[in-house]
Amino acid sequence: MEGHEYSLRGRVFHTIREDILSGKYEKGEELKEIAIGNELGVSRTPVREALRQLELEGLVSIIPNKGAYVEGISLKDIRDIYEIRSLLEGLCTRWAVEAITDEQLKSLEENVDLSEYYATKGDFNKVFELDSRFHEILYEASGSKTINHLLSDYHHYIQRVRRVTIATEGRAYKSNGEHRNILNAIKDKNAGEAERLATAHVLNTMNNIKNYGLENLLAKAEKN
Repeated sequence: MEGHEYSLRGRVFHTIREDILSGKYEKGEELKEIAIGNELGVSRTPVREALRQLELEGLVSIIPNKGAYVEGISLKDIRDIYEIRSLLEGLCTRWAVEAITDEQLKSLEENVDLSEYYATKGDFNKVFELDSRFHEILYEASGSKTINHLLSDYHHYIQRVRRVTIATEGRAYKSNGEHRNILNAIKDKNAGEAERLATAHVLNTMNNIKNYGLENLLAKAEKN
């Protein structure tokens, strides 16, 4: 029973968090426990617990005697996340050079090949999925549960911006070229070069966002 309650709380938490990050709820919108509970088919208790957990993550603010309100991801949050990611992705990739398995290396190679194919077809939704998976494989290959957890969360928080920026002119091809260079450095067991390339990859994405304007990209993300 305890396991069931835990899985229920987890499901409610992840559902609400996904709805906030996907833009279903707007910044400042009230999150009503009864309405969410009815939508998810659960009581108010797991909803209340999920909202408290989301407050700890900074995605929700709870005002006593008033209610819970969406904070979401701000422009500063996005900038901060990219700066932090640039450092952590480099470290993650350095560790992956030493710990990656043959199966994970093969998955990375297949990922890059498929991404090149779908980019030529203009299927940027598929390219986005493959981009996400490329980084997930690296997180897993690092052998660190801590860095996997941190980077997976950061990656997820900015998914709407990532989805839009990868479809900007030429970015899908450049990004995949950067992925292939990272892959080659890992295959060569060159940890320093792999770290440098992974850090540069995230910074290049951030510069691409700056070139197009973060506000403009967020506005596009709202429409998707």
